[in-house]
Amino acid sequence: MKNNSIRPGQTWLDTEGKRIQAHGGSIITVGDTFYWYGENKEKTKPGSGIWHWGVRCYTSKDLYNWEDKGIIIPPNELDESSPLHPAQYVDRPHIIFNQKTGKYVCWLKVMQKDGTQKSTVLTADHILGPYTMVQSDLRPLNMSAGDFDLVVSPDGKAYYYFERVHSEFICADLNEDYTDVTGYYSTHFPNIQPPFVREAPAYFFRKGLHYLFTSGTTGYHPNPSEVACAKAVHGPWTVLGNPHPKDTSCTSYNSQITSVFKHPFKKDLYIALADRWMPNLLDLAGEDHANGKGYQKTADIYKAIFEQDTDYVMQEIHYSCDLDIDTSVSDYVWLPIRFDGEMAYLDWKEEWKVEEFE
Repeated sequence: MKNNSIRPGQTWLDTEGKRIQAHGGSIITVGDTFYWYGENKEKTKPGSGIWHWGVRCYTSKDLYNWEDKGIIIPPNELDESSPLHPAQYVDRPHIIFNQKTGKYVCWLKVMQKDGTQKSTVLTADHILGPYTMVQSDLRPLNMSAGDFDLVVSPDGKAYYYFERVHSEFICADLNEDYTDVTGYYSTHFPNIQPPFVREAPAYFFRKGLHYLFTSGTTGYHPNPSEVACAKAVHGPWTVLGNPHPKDTSCTSYNSQITSVFKHPFKKDLYIALADRWMPNLLDLAGEDHANGKGYQKTADIYKAIFEQDTDYVMQEIHYSCDLDIDTSVSDYVWLPIRFDGEMAYLDWKEEWKVEEFE
């Protein structure tokens, strides 16, 4: 059955009728074709020991109907030490095109068993691969690098926005081939600890302003988003507030923004792409979901974890435990951004169409 609209939060199937697996993902346009890629979670069941099954990619001409192009970065099943082994915590692939080298460059965040986070970098001559690993176990700027986004400016210079794990945000210049940092960087949004630390940066540029959507730090549990803007890529940044002000659940409509896609053939259409990691959150949080008490309970748990309030954590950990979350059935929440002056808002829509925009 052919789709003719976007339905946020509803199960999205590809053209073969299978659940789309492109989590923590982004869209890149090549010619008149859209390529949506992300984490393949098809085998990530609780207790499976599998965190990912590579990076999967889909193509579309209309953003509604997506054809599965397969796994473009496959898992390495044989080498447990490889960052691409299915048990490794591979998250949030981002691919950018280098006009000078003619290469597609993919960065991956890989969380280690000890909690440190490193980066893996791969390159390819085509968006669909094959990809060759050129960097692994990379600690950019000798920092533990968490959630991130990649940005290419009109002059071809590239930047790497990442969460310096559990502390602050970094904007780092990339080298000419986009496979490493140069050493020049700036720091932003300092915070004491989770749940306050910002993560999941989603960058976009509009009318002379640089924007970042970010989330708080509560694992797969959703929390209030925040939007900030700046006049320069290295800031300083001004926090504008919560782009989901009408969401009383304080969960960003039960989603976490992963990237922002500027529609290349529309005048002013920016789409926030988000994951609904926990479709069953309402069942889990119960009556406290809609009033925000469910979110506050989760935030308190994460605060206690990092303050080592062991008694409180043990009482409530059953509610917070990410290990029981079945991300193989996670959904997507795509919403158009509404602007009011500098502020960017995300209004809930049960259904919407690209054709509604100029």
